[in-house]
Amino acid sequence: MDTLEKVRDGLSSLPRALKRSLFIVFDMAALFGVLWLSFAIRLAPPYAPPGPAHIALMLLAPVIAVPVFIRLGLYRAVIRYLPERALWTMIQAMLVATIIWVAVLFVAEATRFAVFPRTVPLFYFVFGALIVAGSRFLTKGLLSLPERNMGRARGVVIYGAGSAGTELAEALRNTSRNYVVAFLDDDRSLWGRDVAGIRVYPPAKLEELIRNRGVHEVVITIPSTDTERRSRIVAELTRLPVRLRTLPAISDLVAGNYRFTQLREIDIDDLLGRSAVPADPTLLASILRDRVILVTGAGGSIGSELTRLIISQAPRKLVLLEANEFALYEIERHLRASADTELVPVLGSVCDAPLLERTLAEHGVEVIFHAAAHKHVPLLETNVLEAVRNNVFGTLSLVEAAVAAGVERFVLISTDKAVRPSSVMGATKRWAELIVRQSGGNRRYCAVRFGNVLGSNGSVVPLFREQIAAGGPVTLTDSRMTRYFMSIHEAAELIVQAGALAEGGDVFLLDMGQPVAIRDLAENMIRLAGLTTRSPDNPDGDIAIVETGARPGEKLVEELFFDPANALPTTQPRILRAPPASLRGKELGSALEALRKALKSGDEAEVRRLLFALIEE
Repeated sequence: MDTLEKVRDGLSSLPRALKRSLFIVFDMAALFGVLWLSFAIRLAPPYAPPGPAHIALMLLAPVIAVPVFIRLGLYRAVIRYLPERALWTMIQAMLVATIIWVAVLFVAEATRFAVFPRTVPLFYFVFGALIVAGSRFLTKGLLSLPERNMGRARGVVIYGAGSAGTELAEALRNTSRNYVVAFLDDDRSLWGRDVAGIRVYPPAKLEELIRNRGVHEVVITIPSTDTERRSRIVAELTRLPVRLRTLPAISDLVAGNYRFTQLREIDIDDLLGRSAVPADPTLLASILRDRVILVTGAGGSIGSELTRLIISQAPRKLVLLEANEFALYEIERHLRASADTELVPVLGSVCDAPLLERTLAEHGVEVIFHAAAHKHVPLLETNVLEAVRNNVFGTLSLVEAAVAAGVERFVLISTDKAVRPSSVMGATKRWAELIVRQSGGNRRYCAVRFGNVLGSNGSVVPLFREQIAAGGPVTLTDSRMTRYFMSIHEAAELIVQAGALAEGGDVFLLDMGQPVAIRDLAENMIRLAGLTTRSPDNPDGDIAIVETGARPGEKLVEELFFDPANALPTTQPRILRAPPASLRGKELGSALEALRKALKSGDEAEVRRLLFALIEE
């Protein structure tokens, strides 16, 4: 067995081109030997050709056969994963080669060049087919012996036969861990052709390639395609038992941030089918460049992404306000490693009015992005007093301090849960919107409302990922539930641009695209992990999905608009402006005073009643 393993390892380590050349040499020698055997059987051994003409015609047989074999793909197949049905292709190739050689024999006889026995071509075909097929399947059996080293080369299919795909194929060609089996491409004109020496197939052939050619991975190399098409491709591929990876975005490749061999895993963002609209650099620069900027909740998911975007626009100073000590330490450390902008970490809460006043005056803050808030819906249902203290009166303290310090721009990070709110969290955010709108006046203060952000702290995506990693089950509250999603980077860009568009007291709505069913999200994430969903139709699946029932304050369907028909467009196609609210300043002031008294007395029932009484629309 050790000798066979050494032979197998030697064959496996040979370059693909050398293996092909060896098979061509073997076929020519073997077919000439087969033809000699055919004559010996027919004319009785020992056989000696009667003259040069016979030798020439015998040599011509393998010379004819090899181009036929090349044309029918006998040297293109990966022997390790040779399917049984390839036997018929080999028989067909041998038959065609024999017929062509017989036609040459007839010409030779007609010109009295040489005469051959009629049964020799029959023996040649039978023995030739046996040795051609037998050599392939014998080699396959040898290569299929159990391997001691499991880190063997793995078959890769590249989706996209364009320049990106061919460059990746060239980069992977000489690696020991991967070999490119085929290209897939939607372009019909490429089907059946070889690109960079690799055959191009239609996408529908992928299942067959997985089954017969040992494909373990598909790499998507269409970085310049639109997101809708890309998401359709990813959705189809996630249903198959292969690992999926993709090239980085074309902008990153052009900028030199990645090399073609630096592939990334397919993420849930790739399945949303959402095309990002490029940010307007003029809008970003107008509100960020050479400004003193304060971000509250700077260590949170939205706040930290905002700080990374802000720092890239060269502000004069960036003040980071965060109540969580470790989160503040982490975001300051990361920002200092990537930029030279002056950073000011401030540890504290937006409920600390003296701290806010001191910070704004000391640093001359010009722009505020207010991302600090409690946002976990079920937790806030059982902690109403803290939710109101932080989300409502924390926002009020910050707005009042901003007005007193003459801050030019103020951007509140709001949520779709503020629309017809059914939860304490949504209601507190609606109050915060009203406070900002009322205080805006002739200042450029605004609120930006949007849905769920993929991967943000406390969102469903990290929870599902954790549950899948633990082997399940994945829990969701209701299969009918839908939510809006966008990437955290896109959200940050749109928030900043909305702040630049503010005229005073605006509420901006980010276009979130189409809502996503939470069950579909869970199933897609299970497939992206290379697993299957356990269900009545698939009882042997890997991960079960369990419904737990809606939690307090949760809606089945979230909304971004009170009245979508009245939303006003802006110069940024993904940002809409809500029509003005009818609430009077005196009415809001008296409601805030009543809410403050109830909060001070600790009357949770009265706080909850007042919270929802004002905002019934």
